[in-house]
Amino acid sequence: MKILESGKLESEQGKERRKLSWKDIPGPLQGDGQDVVSILQLVQNLMHGDDDQQGQRRMQYVGEQGHMALLGHSLAAYISVLERERLRKLTTRILSDTTLWLCRLFRYENGSAYYHEDDREGLVKVCRLVINTHYEDYATEGFTMLSSKHPVIYQSAACRPGLGQHLCSQLALPLSCLCIVPCNTMFGSLHQMDVALLDKLIRDDRESGKVPLLLIANAGTPGAGHTDKLSRLKELCVQYNMWLHVEGVNLATLALGQVSSAVTAATKCDSMTLTPGPWLGLPAVPAVTLYRHEDPALSLAAGLTSSQPVEKLRALPLWLSLQYLGHDGILQRIKHASQLSQQLLEHLKTLASIKTSVGELLGEQLAQQVPLSGVDVVELEDEGTCVRFSPLMTAAALGTQENDVAALVEKLGEMIPVLSCTLRYRQDFKDEVLQQASLSYIEDLSWPGLGGVRYEPRATDLDEDKRQHSVEKINNDLLKKLMELDTDLYFSGGPEFCEEKNCIFIGMATEDLDVAELVETIVSIGREIEESGKLFENMTEVVRRGIQEAELQLQKANEEKLMEEGVLRQIPLVGPVLNWFSPVQASVKGRTFNLAEGIDVLKGIKCHKVAHSTTCCFGQKLFRRHGAGSDSVSDTSSVSQLEESFRETAHVQANNVDEAEVPEERHVHIVEETALSDQRVPEGQETESVDTLR
Repeated sequence: MKILESGKLESEQGKERRKLSWKDIPGPLQGDGQDVVSILQLVQNLMHGDDDQQGQRRMQYVGEQGHMALLGHSLAAYISVLERERLRKLTTRILSDTTLWLCRLFRYENGSAYYHEDDREGLVKVCRLVINTHYEDYATEGFTMLSSKHPVIYQSAACRPGLGQHLCSQLALPLSCLCIVPCNTMFGSLHQMDVALLDKLIRDDRESGKVPLLLIANAGTPGAGHTDKLSRLKELCVQYNMWLHVEGVNLATLALGQVSSAVTAATKCDSMTLTPGPWLGLPAVPAVTLYRHEDPALSLAAGLTSSQPVEKLRALPLWLSLQYLGHDGILQRIKHASQLSQQLLEHLKTLASIKTSVGELLGEQLAQQVPLSGVDVVELEDEGTCVRFSPLMTAAALGTQENDVAALVEKLGEMIPVLSCTLRYRQDFKDEVLQQASLSYIEDLSWPGLGGVRYEPRATDLDEDKRQHSVEKINNDLLKKLMELDTDLYFSGGPEFCEEKNCIFIGMATEDLDVAELVETIVSIGREIEESGKLFENMTEVVRRGIQEAELQLQKANEEKLMEEGVLRQIPLVGPVLNWFSPVQASVKGRTFNLAEGIDVLKGIKCHKVAHSTTCCFGQKLFRRHGAGSDSVSDTSSVSQLEESFRETAHVQANNVDEAEVPEERHVHIVEETALSDQRVPEGQETESVDTLR
């Protein structure tokens, strides 16, 4: 395990060879087999093959207690080959010890335990047990026993998504057997089950001939960690002869010396599901469902117990790990996670606007900048997108310490003012964009910044395909120009899965942002790009027309030459002799077509604009309000300067093109000579006619 984690099994030369090999591609099974080292090498390559590209390890450090859990899986396979009687004694001892330790740790007296890989499987088995208890002939008659009196399973609306649907699927029950109980709407916490409404729902179902079967309650909801009123729910279950099952992360605190009364009530439930793996940082250990029931036959029928000794070996990894940690080590890990949560809560009380500022950007940034904190993003029905810190589920595996929580609070303190400014300026940005005819406002709720825009070309004579191509090109160039500006703002093409295309998204804002100047700059640069594109298009059209005209002139010149010289002079061997005896006095006609001048003019305009943009932004940040700081910009917007510079430059260069004489060496000559190279022309008769096409 240490070799696989360290990644040191392979040499540097081996890594280079592997990059050029085909070993990562599935292939046929080798006939002669492989040795252990080769197989381990393959496993290591598959585990760490792309670490260099990813820049970090995907595998967390599991520690010695994790190694004990992993060792348990190997030992389970080894123990399974023992003779049957010895195997039975060993598995019974392992199962009895682990169940006893867990029941005492979590204050669940006289309980039995079911160990399972899927943390939902224990609840499925419990439901089967309850069905067998309420329907005596269910084992022989099956679903026909349920058709006359439908069973009903109740669960809170705050339960983990898909749990009820999974139960119905595994038990072959219709979804009509599932009843979702809303949380409190008028009194109490918005994340606790509404007990009064539950009472009414149960009474209505009983009056309609249904059988209230089981209630699923939370001791720590998946989203926000709230605990239902378990004492009151237990009273209802006793009153209506229902089974109460409890699950949730707060069940871990039952092992502590001081526990809240709300969580302590979970010890009176009929069953509970524990997940010691994430609580204690143990990889690949099973979840455990503790339950109380007096009939072993029904437990066996429901699958909660097994007569196969190998099935009991599921508890072996947990049995080894609990012994390695000891009672004090287990309490220390759970207590440490609780203290981290309390520490963060105390710091959050000092931060203003923390409830309105938390959200998906925020959670992603915190997770990236403080990875050991274990924060993630959750969606809550009432609050929306929130950042969740659940150290009971993450601290043991990640090794979260108090300094990590302090770093988390520090990052929150830095990010909250920026988020508050961004939320405050969002509407101003939208209003400014809507006032511009050349901009479209793009709203994407997943984008954490000011918002998105799209520059729309003003040309209306383009078909749809050409217009889409023009929109794509202009906005791509506009994004590049904006990213080159000297500003603190972040510009992007938008979220990865954004439905809108060819957009520019602006990131988070600071207090001194000048929204009007930002929008004007986007419009100005977009207009420059659009007009520059038109100049190139016009140049292309001029070149095309010039070439066509030159071709017509050449054709005309050839016809005139034929008429002037006659047919005999065009015949090889005859023509030169005839020209010698009777020279033809003809003028040299040709056409001159200048390509370089127009391109140089356009380059001059573009270079002048870029130089001017750099000059006006030098030494100061763009989009700062006047008086907001020592480096704030003046009242004269750099946007208007860019527009004026472009107009002046374009006007001056256009005059230079019309008035300046074009150097001869830059011309591309298309010449059709009326006399051959060996033709003699008398002195004084040479003439030249040059037409310049621009």
